[in-house]
Amino acid sequence: MDNKFDEGYAGIMAITKGTETRITDDIYWIGGDDRTADLFEGSIPVPEGVSYNSYIILDEKTCLLDTCDASIASRFWGNFRNVMAGKSLDYLVINHMEPDHGAAIIQVLETYPDVTVVGNSKTFDLMKNFYGIEPAHKLEVKDGDELVLGKHTLKFIFAVMVHWPEVMFTYDSKDKILFSADAFGTFKTLSGALYADEVDFDRDYLESARRYYSNIVGKYGSKVQSVFNKLEGLPLEMICPLHGPIWRGDDIGYIMEKYVRWSLYEPEDKGVVIAYASMYGNTACVAEKLAIMLKGKGVERISMYDITRTHPSYILADAFRFTNIVLASPTYNNHLHPAMSAVLEEMEIMTLQNRCYSVIGNGSWAPQAHKVIDERLSSLKNMTKIGESLVIKSSMKDDQVAELEALADEIATSMQP
Repeated sequence: MDNKFDEGYAGIMAITKGTETRITDDIYWIGGDDRTADLFEGSIPVPEGVSYNSYIILDEKTCLLDTCDASIASRFWGNFRNVMAGKSLDYLVINHMEPDHGAAIIQVLETYPDVTVVGNSKTFDLMKNFYGIEPAHKLEVKDGDELVLGKHTLKFIFAVMVHWPEVMFTYDSKDKILFSADAFGTFKTLSGALYADEVDFDRDYLESARRYYSNIVGKYGSKVQSVFNKLEGLPLEMICPLHGPIWRGDDIGYIMEKYVRWSLYEPEDKGVVIAYASMYGNTACVAEKLAIMLKGKGVERISMYDITRTHPSYILADAFRFTNIVLASPTYNNHLHPAMSAVLEEMEIMTLQNRCYSVIGNGSWAPQAHKVIDERLSSLKNMTKIGESLVIKSSMKDDQVAELEALADEIATSMQP
């Protein structure tokens, strides 16, 4: 068939094309980096950008696995055209209908009117919601169904609520590749390194991967565990997510271990995240003094955040990482400082659990912040309070230094074997 690309897209493609990459003999990555976005999902800062991945299988039947975000549409189409080289497209598999992976669905259907769209019932419901379309040719699959392309057989593994209800993984039994939708992904652009083993992942990407998981998937730990049960015993040579680098070989075990730990809400490291709000510097001073005391008692890993200057996604990520949390806030309108309330809301929404916590409150005449923090953290699952709440009035007095020292002792002791 003739490829009837929209003239606007065709014009763009002529300028930006050629970053497609072969990942097996007949499977290609056709994604791209977006360094222009300030926010992911209109909420989460991505100062180092984000990548969007899409894949094509060239077999007796050709298959495109997901499309792209509007921000990289020109690169997607250029790569797509290069790989297809005039071939017809037989199947479009939609593992995830979120628009950052579905922005080109309409153009694909217009360009290839005979293409069969593969998804589940919820996929097609969301397609109507977002784009008001019903594919002329669709294959509605159920969990465990298979599709033969020729040499490649694709198996569809439902991953409900990881992190949307329609999400599914696609497993290629020939090359033992798992196309994992948003799972095993990360923020941050690829910058030429398509595979996780091409970078120092711990140094360059782990923080972004943790922040991605805790803020995107974190609420659905039990759903992640359910999918792991389905994957048990499945041979894997490669994991191809929709964001971030591709996993292959021995490194697959690395990211699997991280996901098991995160989905069980188990901390990675013994350490403390101290997050504070401070109106005039007094609460900040107490938080800094506590950090100094903890260091003096041998606590190696401490991260500190002024939450009025830090997005909650960073605090939540470190709360997922460390064993201990310390929240410090002034009383504000007989309640919490708004920035502290936002941090707590993120912890509640993402069902943070299995952590130790401590509380510092401030109030000039009627301290209330410590009570609100304690009430909200204690309502989370399996949370253990360490020490008594330290309450200051306006500023910490000399006779309260011993109280702070005692709190530091208890926090340090809580991290011992």
